[in-house]
Amino acid sequence: MSAGTPDGQPWWVMSTPEERERQRQRTAPPYVRWQPTRFLATVTMVLLGVCAMADLASVYAGSRLAVLIDGAAPWAYGGMERLEEAEGLFSVTELVRFAAPVATAIPFLMWFHRSRLNAEAFDAAGQRMGSGWAVGAWFVPVANLWFPKKIANDIWDASTPPGPDGTVRYRVPAGLLNAWWGSWLVAGFGNGVASALYDAAETPGELQDALAFHTVAGGLDVLSALLAVCFVDKLTGMQHTLQAHRLALAARAR
Repeated sequence: MSAGTPDGQPWWVMSTPEERERQRQRTAPPYVRWQPTRFLATVTMVLLGVCAMADLASVYAGSRLAVLIDGAAPWAYGGMERLEEAEGLFSVTELVRFAAPVATAIPFLMWFHRSRLNAEAFDAAGQRMGSGWAVGAWFVPVANLWFPKKIANDIWDASTPPGPDGTVRYRVPAGLLNAWWGSWLVAGFGNGVASALYDAAETPGELQDALAFHTVAGGLDVLSALLAVCFVDKLTGMQHTLQAHRLALAARAR
């Protein structure tokens, strides 16, 4: 919540229009304006759905390849051809599985950055990192394990809509945010291990173990994508609800 306000309340719930305007001028720079994010959120959620489907396709292809490896000897009738076909399908699905998150990252980062600027319009004092970090933090090695989450926490808190009486903000529990971030970290680690095991596999048994780990990592990816959809949808809804409340207060103050 913004500093310097009665009872720790942000400027937009202060008792008089004059007090709200004075506090707004101190905490929200003139160039920071709220902008809707529903279009970016929708594009991001659709592409996250594509990521989930690509993960499922890769899990299917990997499982099929593992079954064939465990089945008839490759020199049996048609065995080698089936193995080559399955391996080719697995390679294609892995390529799509890599390309889908890359395509999703563009609208997601645009949405995340815009949401961060909106949070600054809501509660500038509550943002512990500059708005540029909303994009840059994802690309800094090691720091990208917690900086984006720190920024997301601040956005979440600043975007909390008012209570039913319109004067007090009740913090929305961040369980969804925490679940998404945790699943994203675990899925990333699992994918790294699965890829290393697959590249190092030299025997059919080692290849099957790598594909089994790949199946688990793919399932975690699906879970992470679905939680990301829920997070994007929830935060977008919170910001739009809060902005509608601010506009209603401004209209009454005129």
